[in-house]
Amino acid sequence: MSIAAERLERLEALAAAAAAEGNDDRARSYVRLARRIAERNRLALPRSFTRFTCDACDAYLRPGANARVRLRDGHVVVTCDCGEQARYPYE
Repeated sequence: MSIAAERLERLEALAAAAAAEGNDDRARSYVRLARRIAERNRLALPRSFTRFTCDACDAYLRPGANARVRLRDGHVVVTCDCGEQARYPYE
């Protein structure tokens, strides 16, 4: 595993911990840093990371706290507090 991939995993864990503590600004900065590292090294973000981050505001999403999750026919709809929606198929 490359150094960049290891750093992405570490930043994901830090963002989750910061969001759990209620420090949303710190979690947002971790998400932005992880996206920049992935772009520079031409890496895809892990699926768990993309599913729990908002593409519009870079917030780390916590269902029930700053995100709403709804199940529809064949897909999941995740709505951030900023209003951005993401749809994912059932897996």
